[in-house]
Amino acid sequence: MAGIHITDIEAAINHWRIKNPSPDGVTLPRELRALAEVYALMVYYKQDLADEFTLPLAAAEAWQDWYASTPDTPCIAICSTSQGDETCKGCGRSFEEVQLWTEMTPGEKRAIWHRITVEGNSWRFNRYAERAAENRQWAKVSAQAQTSLDLKPAD
Repeated sequence: MAGIHITDIEAAINHWRIKNPSPDGVTLPRELRALAEVYALMVYYKQDLADEFTLPLAAAEAWQDWYASTPDTPCIAICSTSQGDETCKGCGRSFEEVQLWTEMTPGEKRAIWHRITVEGNSWRFNRYAERAAENRQWAKVSAQAQTSLDLKPAD
């Protein structure tokens, strides 16, 4: 099962709380309601993972919107797997994960992100943390530019 970790559901909820806040402090917008329902069921059943393929449509769409705002890859452009390491010292992914990254689903990618974040021993999280932060800033600027292009009317 490709799973979406509960912390990603929480992050998506917080994303939507900023993007589309409650108009009256009580009523939840559609996206927040959909994610909150998934979150509540995960807490009730003591589940850490939600199956990305069985999420209700509204929750899946809301999660995808948040996912699109995150950096796609943990790469910091210091790849030791190309030098024979089984696990990259830069990002913490295995050789296989690096090779198959473009074919993975968002849930599979987020599971790897979760693992390397919990481990926290790759250079992305210590030695070159500023490079990772810089990459996040460039990704954010790029996403904002793409959004503004999407909003422009077609000629």
